[in-house]
Amino acid sequence: MLGAAGPFLPRSRDRPEERRRRVAPLAAVPPAGEEEPLLRGIFEIGKRSCDVVLSARRLRWSPIVPESPAGDSSTALQVKEEIIEMKDVFSVKVKRRRFAGQKKGGTLLGITVFKCLHKEENKLTDCAIHLNNFSEDHCHSWFRCLKEILNGFQNRPKSLKVFVNPSSHRREATHIYYEQVSPLFKLADIKTDVTVTEYEGHALSVLKECELQAFDGVVCVGGDGFVSEVAHGLLLKAQIDAGKGTDFISAPVRAPVPLGVIPAGTTNILAYTLYGIKHAVTATLHIVMGHIQPVDACTFSTPSRLLRFGFSAMFGFGARTLALAEKHRWMPSNQRKDFAFIKTLADLKTEKCELSFLPLQIPQEDSYENDRKKKGKNKKKGNKDQWHKIQGDFLNVSIMAIPCLCSMAPRGLAPNTRLNNGSMALIVVRNTSRTEFIKHLKRYASVKNQFSFPFVETYTVQEVKVQPRNKSGLDAKENTDTNATAEEDNYPWNIDGDLIEASEVHVRVHPQLINLYGVNTDDLESSKATCNCI
Repeated sequence: MLGAAGPFLPRSRDRPEERRRRVAPLAAVPPAGEEEPLLRGIFEIGKRSCDVVLSARRLRWSPIVPESPAGDSSTALQVKEEIIEMKDVFSVKVKRRRFAGQKKGGTLLGITVFKCLHKEENKLTDCAIHLNNFSEDHCHSWFRCLKEILNGFQNRPKSLKVFVNPSSHRREATHIYYEQVSPLFKLADIKTDVTVTEYEGHALSVLKECELQAFDGVVCVGGDGFVSEVAHGLLLKAQIDAGKGTDFISAPVRAPVPLGVIPAGTTNILAYTLYGIKHAVTATLHIVMGHIQPVDACTFSTPSRLLRFGFSAMFGFGARTLALAEKHRWMPSNQRKDFAFIKTLADLKTEKCELSFLPLQIPQEDSYENDRKKKGKNKKKGNKDQWHKIQGDFLNVSIMAIPCLCSMAPRGLAPNTRLNNGSMALIVVRNTSRTEFIKHLKRYASVKNQFSFPFVETYTVQEVKVQPRNKSGLDAKENTDTNATAEEDNYPWNIDGDLIEASEVHVRVHPQLINLYGVNTDDLESSKATCNCI
């Protein structure tokens, strides 16, 4: 049995001073820019005794290699040193062997360090590195030091409010959370308060009464519509707490805590945009690691009230497709959306409306700082003379403050915008033949420019007003097919995958209104489309 400070080592008859001579030499003096070591000790890693050094930014180790019989120490110099960046570590645990049913105590085996590992196609996974040593004092001093370093990462959450939508997609959100997400939160010592929603609007009701200062973030597990509800509730709660009215909001206050999105729906546009992949573990690790992006959000309002906070909207084809899909919820999710897409395409029709928009003012200055300052001034100067108007028959109108990546559009539905550049993409598809419209849609799944058609127009804007000029496109025949119950003169809108009915809608973008857990779109690897709809 080893003493209090005795490390676990393979059996050897050599004296300690002889064993020390065979340690692969680590730099005695840190290189320029390298931090001073906090701890140094010997652990068994991967069945090899290693000399391990911990600094505030790195954990590095090198195997202890026996000298050659001739006494040549060059072999030790050839040993590869391994390094872990502490910013990639999210948990450390003391490892013990316990009997079945034993909850406390047990034989000490060492320390386990849990690391976030980057894999191909934007995927993250967790990886465990075992540092074996039987000494209680030795392991606990390392454990305390490692925990102190991890606690220094300020953006990492310690407490989260979680909403789970059990009705999302194939009703798998609850399973995804408890099987894939919750274990990682527990491993990272994150406390959670979980609400499994029971009806539409449940999360919104809870958020209005929630004391958000008790949490470091909010997480939702579900599809696009559920994410839209939670994001809206989070921003609405911020306005209520700030004492602002919620009927008309011209200058909303920012959300007080970040929002995390665990994909458990069909399309998962926001998750793809933030993570580049539909993968619950990847989404969870971005949250655990505290990867935060400020994101632009929009207000969608009628002349009399606020409809929704959100990130993107479609009017026309995209909204009709969602409206039809919502009326066939008895069908399996993928079949329902394919059916709605094909049916809406077969009954392709236009909406006559007037679009008014305020173009983004782009300063013509060389200096980046002058660009930023002048851009802010130009935004404040927006007046009626700057508004542009277009009228006509439109097949689809898209208004998007984020790129809206998904498996069917790997470059994004609005690839020219970004998460936080203070603008929206207005994409207008005028009347054309069904054949040409299908060609346009197919381009989203390819590397070709989906906007290089004479009937497609794109604008970079700050505000948009959509004013329909005829009765709702849900005509008598379509009402029969969808059992539509829309009020007179109301039109379907697809706002972040949530069906909203309204007539005239005013959309404003608000720069960096909310923080989301994820990475910048420009940092994502490109992925292949998997669309099979067309």
